[in-house]
Amino acid sequence: MAMMTRARFLKNSVLAGAGAAVSLTPRTAASFGEHQHRRYSVEAATATLVEPGVKEYEEYRRSLYGEITHKALLVDAVGTLLVPSQPMAQIYRKIGEKYGVKYSENEILDRYRWAYEQPWGRSRIRYVDDGRPFWQFIVSSSTGCSDSEYFEELYQYYTTDKAWHLVDPDAEEVFKALKKAGVKSAVVSNFDTRLRPLLRALRCDHWFDAVAVSAEVAAEKPNPTIFIKACEFLGVNPEDTVHVGDDRRNDLWGARDAGCDAWLWGSDVHSFKEVAQRIGVHV
Repeated sequence: MAMMTRARFLKNSVLAGAGAAVSLTPRTAASFGEHQHRRYSVEAATATLVEPGVKEYEEYRRSLYGEITHKALLVDAVGTLLVPSQPMAQIYRKIGEKYGVKYSENEILDRYRWAYEQPWGRSRIRYVDDGRPFWQFIVSSSTGCSDSEYFEELYQYYTTDKAWHLVDPDAEEVFKALKKAGVKSAVVSNFDTRLRPLLRALRCDHWFDAVAVSAEVAAEKPNPTIFIKACEFLGVNPEDTVHVGDDRRNDLWGARDAGCDAWLWGSDVHSFKEVAQRIGVHV
């Protein structure tokens, strides 16, 4: 199996909505909590920008656009806005025990990685409509269990607020401030049609003016089409927009190919307050 980069595999694994939604890094699943705490610590929110040219670029944009440098903010979902509450393999095994799943968490993790890397259809779009065919393959391959009741229990679990939590506790305050300042916002995500009910379950759907989900626009990041669609939904041009996400390939490169500005979550920015500050909105 060809190995993914750490960031890309994290992104793919957490999108396994049928229960595979979890942070799968080269670290073990058990280390997820420690990794997440380090990455999303409050202290990191005040980290100094060290990328060469960042300050100069901000000043350049302000010279062109004024104090507020972007008309719209696009936000990645999994890994940026929200994260799984528990490791995937743990949930697969815990729910699967009553259905006869015998694999250990490490075995489930390894089998999941293999399954996710297999070719999927001519279009290569995994998340079509509710994504059930793809996730049925992933779940059965990962656990050796094809029981339809098991699959449905996993699938429904990952549509609830029990399965996920918001990354940044200050996010609501920030998005209210952005809206008040006239900055539009949208979620842009490789996900199936459960994303909208999930955002409602987390009580954050009203923060955003639009949602561009790959299952609905028939394009997955890093395809620039999904970013362009998000801009169309908001009524803004890509060059007036900045996208924030945690995957260098899918988020950074994909957004830039669409003509958007882009910042890497956990590197360029570490909190939504920092995002707002860079846009020119004070919270």
